[in-house]
Amino acid sequence: MKKATIVVLGAGLGGISMVFDLRNSLGKSHRIVLVSKTETFQFTPSNPWVGVGWRKKSDITIELKPLMARHGVELILSGARRLNPADSRIELDDGSSVTYDYLVIATGPDLAFDEIEGLGPDGFTQSVCTVEHAERANVAFEAFCADPGPIVVGAVQGASCYGPAYEYAMIMERELRSRKIRDRVPMTFVTAEPYVGHLGLGGVGDTKGMLEHELRDRSVRWITNARVEKVENGLMTVSELNDDGTEKQKHQLGFKYSMMLPAFRGIAAVRDIEGLVNPRGFILVDKHQRNPAYPNIFAVGVCIAIAPLEKTPVPTGVPKTGYMIESMVAATARNIEALIAGREPADEATWNAFCLADFGDRGVAFLAQPQNPPRNINWASEGMWVHLAKVAFEKYFLRKVRKGITETYYENAVMRMLAMHKLK
Repeated sequence: MKKATIVVLGAGLGGISMVFDLRNSLGKSHRIVLVSKTETFQFTPSNPWVGVGWRKKSDITIELKPLMARHGVELILSGARRLNPADSRIELDDGSSVTYDYLVIATGPDLAFDEIEGLGPDGFTQSVCTVEHAERANVAFEAFCADPGPIVVGAVQGASCYGPAYEYAMIMERELRSRKIRDRVPMTFVTAEPYVGHLGLGGVGDTKGMLEHELRDRSVRWITNARVEKVENGLMTVSELNDDGTEKQKHQLGFKYSMMLPAFRGIAAVRDIEGLVNPRGFILVDKHQRNPAYPNIFAVGVCIAIAPLEKTPVPTGVPKTGYMIESMVAATARNIEALIAGREPADEATWNAFCLADFGDRGVAFLAQPQNPPRNINWASEGMWVHLAKVAFEKYFLRKVRKGITETYYENAVMRMLAMHKLK
């Protein structure tokens, strides 16, 4: 059997799981290469905690060099400049290139702050999309707490991950109460969703009722069907739309602190490659996570193209939760193993959504199987147990990554949760 080179592009949740699954399924007989523009794996779900100082970067990151060396995975620390799928080659930012027999794209998204004037850490709002952004958000938050005022928090049009926006809003509110300055901070939650708790999924269980209750209970007002027009220093212009897409009201929201999640798109290295990506640069895949035009390319995670559930007055994207990503990774590893052995891919991912949204002192959990309705399981719950579960899960996941153990982290957690709530 010819020795194959499998390159994994991106070292996030999907990429790090991918190299371990591949090493486990293929053994030492094939070459596995991880290409990463960052020197560390970052546990992204903990970023909202970093934003208020409840975690440090060192708490939720793992150095890649020693980790990959321990598990026999080659590591290339460079960003990708351009993918040349016809040549099975990736041009890298450092001027070199890497060729592959099989490629797994697991880059996550490019953050489209530039699509709205003044948005983002280089503009007038903060972000918790990366740990570095979350660190900057924390510096700004500490300065804000010394001289508090209004907060605007949420997710702009085209965003496709709403959980962290709700988390950060609630966690900030909890922290402000602990500092006894909550009474000096009016808070507004701004979201492209057609209603609170839509989450890009059409809601799950009673997420609408639960999240509206949380916002009301914490005296956070909200604006849905919101299109952010521009952001200036201390001022956000927002158009609130009717269900038919016409403008209902224009809001001029003053703020002293703001965190807004941006829209996502595919990374520049793959954008505009015919047959590989959709107009937003997300990777087109079939039911086997395989690109139809370039059959030696697979993709997992946030970088793949999934059509929105429904047309909404303001565009909303579809989330790709860790549970779903893990399923994509497992199917991809088995399908590449099949191709190397001369068989056709047969494994399919199960696109289910599972989320633990921590609110600092309690939280909301939801499970959608399958992700889009109608569903076999359409469940949501809330309580202190969600906060404790997310803290425990963070420790559990980071420990498993450090050890390079290839097990279904999310699936195991979900199965335990289902048993606990007698939903299985």
